[in-house]
Amino acid sequence: MKKMDIGLIGLAVMGQNLVLNMEDKGYGVAVYNRTVDRVDRFIDERAKDRRILGTHSIEEFCGALKRPRTVMLVVKAGQPVDDLIEQLLRYLEEGDIILDGGNSYFKDTVRRAEYVEGRGIRYMGVGISGGEEGALKGPSIMPGGSKEAWERVRPILQGIAAKVSDGSPCCEYMGPDGAGHFVKMVHNGIEYVDSQLICEAYFIMKMILGLSYEEMQHIFEGWNRTELESYLIEITADILGKKDPDTGKPIVEIILDRAAQKGTGKWASKESLDLGVSFPTVAEAVFARTMSSVKKERVEASRVLRGPKAEFDGEKQRFIEAIGEALYAAKVCSYAQGFTLLEAGSKEYGWNLKPGVISLIWRNGCVIRAKFLDRIRDAFAKSPELENLLLDKFFRDAVGKGQENWRWVVSTAANLGVPVPVLSSSLAYYDSYRSEILPANLLQAMRDYFGAHTYERVDREGVFHTNWLEIGN
Repeated sequence: MKKMDIGLIGLAVMGQNLVLNMEDKGYGVAVYNRTVDRVDRFIDERAKDRRILGTHSIEEFCGALKRPRTVMLVVKAGQPVDDLIEQLLRYLEEGDIILDGGNSYFKDTVRRAEYVEGRGIRYMGVGISGGEEGALKGPSIMPGGSKEAWERVRPILQGIAAKVSDGSPCCEYMGPDGAGHFVKMVHNGIEYVDSQLICEAYFIMKMILGLSYEEMQHIFEGWNRTELESYLIEITADILGKKDPDTGKPIVEIILDRAAQKGTGKWASKESLDLGVSFPTVAEAVFARTMSSVKKERVEASRVLRGPKAEFDGEKQRFIEAIGEALYAAKVCSYAQGFTLLEAGSKEYGWNLKPGVISLIWRNGCVIRAKFLDRIRDAFAKSPELENLLLDKFFRDAVGKGQENWRWVVSTAANLGVPVPVLSSSLAYYDSYRSEILPANLLQAMRDYFGAHTYERVDREGVFHTNWLEIGN
């Protein structure tokens, strides 16, 4: 039997599409799934007459691969990954490679890399973004881990990755151990924010302006021809134009307003807290999903808690344009926060992440691909040590130009009782970041008063404590 070039475990749709993508690029692929009848269905249907080999056990799977073997896991994050690693280690040999292509927590990847490499096996955590379509046609790929393994798997990963207009692959080496999954975590955090910002723009137009779904579809289509051009804006326009075949209503209108999440946004929020990086918009995006989940409580609360009526008496077209500018300014702030977290993680874990390279591989294939990622690349090319995207002239001018309308949109929503937690959080971040003085001096005084936590002074060096109960007024 002819040996396969690479093996993949996990045949949900994402895994199947990656396999088909690999085979399209000329690679023979062995596949395995814990539920083996899924292997047979895949081989008989989507993989029929392709150079794809189905196997029914881990032993058979490993035996079907060329040496040194390369195995990609595309399974649910957490214990399933650890369980598979233990099974694979019985049959893999020194020099073989394991690629975790799932959404694993990067600290788990750090732990697994140390464990697996201690047994002579190369390990990589490979962040993959683009969903089912990206997996089939070309995703954005963020590999981290063994540099030796990267040099061996580079042709495959860059071969299946999305390409930009000049043919460059949206796949580059991120750094050691958990670097790839860390970058994917930040990507997903920005995705949480981007998605919520779009939802808030939609909600303002629906609740305050009373626009129809057809009107909103046209607005999003128009925005996708401007600096807001992005994958998420594009699919929002498409979504708003779809009708439910059973009821004839817009599909969005019949979907329950209770959002799910898989944990990557929460991880990004937690890591920003652990590293002392201000990323409030991702936390607000996570909390927005959490609030949506208490649907029964919200229905009950809506009957007893009162607020203003959402009646807008201004010029609709001008306000629509203002919403677009607010969305763009808030989006810039979310990317600024995300790239600040990337830099902090790079320093903390010694990865030497390159923000310009990351912006390049996010230009196509991934969920947050957007027109202005080229501008982010340019910003870091001009200033490799740039501390915050808001300090780059292009983004500084863009946010400065849009901030009047941004404030108008946020204040109008607040006055009319329409929740826009991420739009308003982004604005608060911008105002905090541009403030030479913040009220943390009073906070430090209170901490010193009740807990003797000490403080620094503006007029001399050192750490000080005041006995607040003894000094006079």
